[in-house]
Amino acid sequence: MTRTAGAVTGPARRAPGPGAWFLVLPALIPILVFSVGPLLHGVLLAFTDAQSGRTEPTQWIGALNFQDLLHDTLFWESFRIGLLWALGVTVPQFLLALGLALLLSQDLKLRWLARALAIIPWAMPEVVVGIMWRLVYNTDAGILNETLRDLGLGDGRDWLSGLGTALPAVIVVGVWAGMPQTTVTLLAGLQNTPRELHEAAAVDGAGAWRRFRTVTWPALRPVALAITALNLIWNFNSFALVYVLTGGGPGGRTRLPMLFAYEEAFRYGQFGYAAAMGCVMVAVISVLLAVFLVGRLKGGEDA
Repeated sequence: MTRTAGAVTGPARRAPGPGAWFLVLPALIPILVFSVGPLLHGVLLAFTDAQSGRTEPTQWIGALNFQDLLHDTLFWESFRIGLLWALGVTVPQFLLALGLALLLSQDLKLRWLARALAIIPWAMPEVVVGIMWRLVYNTDAGILNETLRDLGLGDGRDWLSGLGTALPAVIVVGVWAGMPQTTVTLLAGLQNTPRELHEAAAVDGAGAWRRFRTVTWPALRPVALAITALNLIWNFNSFALVYVLTGGGPGGRTRLPMLFAYEEAFRYGQFGYAAAMGCVMVAVISVLLAVFLVGRLKGGEDA
């Protein structure tokens, strides 16, 4: 057998046989059953007049639900509130988590204890977090108002029922509850940054800010991009935390899109209309997320 000079031959790549698909099925079937299946059913439901308690068969009505949504000012107001909530939680959540991750990456005494304490909010269910913070914000006996009274800063406020304070108060809870997972993710990214690069930059006379800008941040950027995109999705689709804290009130000031769709489906029985809301939310957030990712990736290439 002869070989051409300089040519390197390797084993021919074979297409996966039928047996390979049987290895994938245990992971693929739950995804199809619990994710893809309900998603497709929800999309189909959005084109029907499905309602609870009706005796007549469900009818196919085409895009009528989506036409009604275009003129539903309450839904688009909830969408605006949802975007404010998602951005208001994600941005400070990332900045605070980045600072905490940088702190926990230093050689501090009892660092293991600080890391363990930092993830406690992550281990708590959202319902428990909501109940706990309702007690904190309680008008009469909440620790926040009691502290303000002790400091002579007034008689306290009704934080979760005030039209101007409800959304900021809920955003504070969202930041506190979601910061640990962002901190852990960024801390893992910091651990993968070669220490030799920091030492070399320090030898060259670079200060802490310059080392962060030229060494830490370039290595951390892919992780930061991924966790920020995920946080935007998770925060926009929040339900349990806000539902427990305010139920969407007062006056709809904290009614996120998921809460609005939930009320339409399970309080008013408009399943088809609620499904159309879900489709619109998925479409719009996908477009916004794509624009965000493209902008960040272009910014990374230009840097």
